[in-house]
Amino acid sequence: MTASRAQIWLAAARPRTLPAAAAPVVIGCALAVGHGALALIPSLAALVAALLIQIGTNFANDYYDFIKGTDTHTRIGPTRATQAGLVTPTEMKRATYIVFTLALLVGCYLVWRTGWPIALIGVLSIAFGLLYTAGPFPLGYNGLGDIFVLVFFGPVAVAGTYYVNTLAWGGEAIVAGLMPGLFSVGILTINNLRDIEDDRVAGKRTLAVRFGRKFARIEYLLCVIAPHGLALGLALFEQRRLALVSLAVLIPTLPALRQVWSSDDGPMLNSMLAATGRLLILHAVIFSIGWVLM
Repeated sequence: MTASRAQIWLAAARPRTLPAAAAPVVIGCALAVGHGALALIPSLAALVAALLIQIGTNFANDYYDFIKGTDTHTRIGPTRATQAGLVTPTEMKRATYIVFTLALLVGCYLVWRTGWPIALIGVLSIAFGLLYTAGPFPLGYNGLGDIFVLVFFGPVAVAGTYYVNTLAWGGEAIVAGLMPGLFSVGILTINNLRDIEDDRVAGKRTLAVRFGRKFARIEYLLCVIAPHGLALGLALFEQRRLALVSLAVLIPTLPALRQVWSSDDGPMLNSMLAATGRLLILHAVIFSIGWVLM
């Protein structure tokens, strides 16, 4: 059965990766509620902007990986719309800039509400979303993608969301931001582990390509275990012990870790990529509920 245009674009948006955009906003809002400062409309705007930037980055990745010859018929990951001929390169490039423009429009409201710090965060997020695969020194092709993901899907997103609610910066937002940032790096690590052979041939020097499969698996282990240590420290230091319930997410984390550590099977790694996205949002929601309820 032929997929409809809507289904093609939905798949190109990579919905399994969207928890990486939503989770930091959830945590940032919870931290703001903890200080009695939740602003609903700015929070919703921050969520929409984050999702649009994530989708725009996914579209850019789809386009530039095809243009650079990284995505070929041999890839074992989910179908890429441009490589599969489902959309033309021109259509994908146009869609990339449309989505980023929509993110900027939403961002204009947040800038009006909060001022230039959010403008800086928004512009840098979009710029690095493009530079992840575009330009003469694409971050994802030079082993810097992990740092980009950690920073922008972690402390920047959480602290930015906290700021649009409170108009202030908080140290706990930076630390808490490392939790979703690390989980998001874990998602990227599985992606890079799955694609290690194709990336090596295409000259895409991810950390998995540079240092090998064992390094990638150790990186994944750290990325899905360390957030629980951070949650423990934050909950105890800030006297919000109900947030400790998020440690229960360790239970479904361990089977995923075992699967990633023991198998190179492409379809299995695809399923673990989706599973890690679920762990990310589950941890963010449970931690946030516990934080708010104290």
